[in-house]
Amino acid sequence: MIKSILVPTDFSDQAESALKVAAQIARKNNASIYLLHILELPMHLSDLMSSGTTAAAPQAVYFMKQTHNKFEELIEKEYLKDLEVVETVSFEDIHTGINSSSEKNNVDIIVMGSHGSTGFEELFIGSNAEKVVRTSKKPVLVIKEDCEIFEISDFVYATNFDNEDKPSLLAAHDFSKSINAKLHLVWVNTANGFKTTYETEEKMNLMISGLDISNYTLNIYNDITVEKGILNFAGSVNAGMIGISTHGRKGISHFINGSLGEDVVNHAKRPVLTFKI
Repeated sequence: MIKSILVPTDFSDQAESALKVAAQIARKNNASIYLLHILELPMHLSDLMSSGTTAAAPQAVYFMKQTHNKFEELIEKEYLKDLEVVETVSFEDIHTGINSSSEKNNVDIIVMGSHGSTGFEELFIGSNAEKVVRTSKKPVLVIKEDCEIFEISDFVYATNFDNEDKPSLLAAHDFSKSINAKLHLVWVNTANGFKTTYETEEKMNLMISGLDISNYTLNIYNDITVEKGILNFAGSVNAGMIGISTHGRKGISHFINGSLGEDVVNHAKRPVLTFKI
């Protein structure tokens, strides 16, 4: 069960879209929300605030008051009525702050908004969501568009049906149950990694036979690339969201090999939920 949700916010429209979704998940699961703002101060002010010193500089106090006022305004929104919302501030960089806060508060899931990125922006900058997906040990649900009503009937989870993906697949199943959605498990077959239907079905059934899951379908989808296959299959079943596991590769291996999970997060228009292997 989802009992606590971390929602990073910069008070933008994208962040509020994620908060609206988090509120609906929290209401269904009787969960609390940790609303996190990363306060990017000059280093000497960050050190003062992080240390808890009573001699914090006036500028730092001013920024904290501004942030608190924005929190107060946001928490008064009707969609948060009667929910437990805890405001929290971090003085670390965005990705460190989100990860440390998720661990400190032992949250079950991170829900965050994203613009996504493409082309040169994707190559040189990437999105904050993509970087959080790469580094977070917690599941990350990325919301791209405003979602007044988060009612998901069909949830696509892409998997290679290897044993290392079992924990993530089970987590995806648990999430689908928490939102009352049907889980569509899909294997994307490509020319480079081609397997016959017989081989694929045998591998699928071998893995599924030992798992306690229900309300799901097994699917094989052919496409040019795995990423295109995931996005196109999700479209074919009109899925409300997509799930995928990620290794979170870093450094040179990430640059050479890329990350399927991060690519799907960047390019999908649907909500994407990632799980770290």
